[in-house]
Amino acid sequence: MIATVRVLIHMGGLQRLAPFWVAGVVLFAVNFGWLVCVALAYGIVLQFFVEYVLHRFVYHRDPPAEQSPFNALYRAHIGHHEFPNNPEFFTGGDDWFAVKFGVGAVVLHTLVLWPVLGLADAAVFGAVALFLGSVSAFTFYEYCHTLAHLNVPKGWFGRRVTHEHLRHHFNDHDSNYHVSFGMGWIDALFGTVYDRDVAKGRFDRGTVMSLGMDPEDLRLVTARKAYGLPERGSGR
Repeated sequence: MIATVRVLIHMGGLQRLAPFWVAGVVLFAVNFGWLVCVALAYGIVLQFFVEYVLHRFVYHRDPPAEQSPFNALYRAHIGHHEFPNNPEFFTGGDDWFAVKFGVGAVVLHTLVLWPVLGLADAAVFGAVALFLGSVSAFTFYEYCHTLAHLNVPKGWFGRRVTHEHLRHHFNDHDSNYHVSFGMGWIDALFGTVYDRDVAKGRFDRGTVMSLGMDPEDLRLVTARKAYGLPERGSGR
């Protein structure tokens, strides 16, 4: 656990979110009641869905043809699949993305709920939901994801998280998009639960770590060079 937390502490995204999380805690305590309790629960569940949607539909989208956007997607996720044990690629390169996303979501929730709750309560609901609920769930996700990839002693919890997530990396990258412990029901809801027989039919040893792309694809080769990564041949 200590080794995992040490990695989390150095994640720029979590460092930048920390003040917003503290603000969410303060708002929750000062306004304690049914509204902020509902907001907290809503924010947690919302983040687990966001985790799934981003992973499946953004990070695993069809790779861009142009090199610049391809490099951005490579840094965000493809590189993590090619080099799953490299801590530098556990998260995307833009450490401010989570903050921008969170602030934008708070504003959006405030505007939508304003006619129903009033401006003050709508703002409190949005801030507690996103800054406390969602950031807490996001931190839990990062913990589970990091634990799955670190070579450290693991108990029952760690082995379970690792087993489920590494199926996504090494057996079938079109399944098990959830990462957070206990969130497999979201994959079940959207029909992407890992199935051994389906995985066997889709498995290709030469492309499984490059998300179905030829490892010698010029876009991959160029992206690896751009980020100072070693060559990865088709026989790896």
